[in-house]
Amino acid sequence: MAQPPSRAEVEVVFLALAHETRRHIVALLSHLGGELPSGYLANRFKHSWPTTTRHLKVLEDAGLVVVRREGRSAMYRLRRERIERVVGGWLAHLAPVDPARTWTSSGPRTASALAERSPTSRGGRRAKPRTRSLAQQGTAPP
Repeated sequence: MAQPPSRAEVEVVFLALAHETRRHIVALLSHLGGELPSGYLANRFKHSWPTTTRHLKVLEDAGLVVVRREGRSAMYRLRRERIERVVGGWLAHLAPVDPARTWTSSGPRTASALAERSPTSRGGRRAKPRTRSLAQQGTAPP
């Protein structure tokens, strides 16, 4: 079984996926499969080419895409295994706990049951609440 992702990995990946354009790029790379040139990806958006390349760089730095450069062109490919490991690992923390592994309390389950177990209900004496502070009594704490 693969090692669970670290907190730093989860933060980097979710930060990269926080922007709508980067999620759209990930979806394009996922649905169209294989490698796609940066020019193709840039033409899919209304913003400028430098803006698209900055988004691609964020995805690359987060380890979500791999870039293969050939001269002046760059081909981008999605790293599905990284997304599955980090996002899937994070989602595993949200899975419901197996009832067999839950902690069962041996204490009272209701307020009335708790009251029955209190020292006053068994004839014990409860400590009298303090009405004056130490400053009011004229003594300072040590």
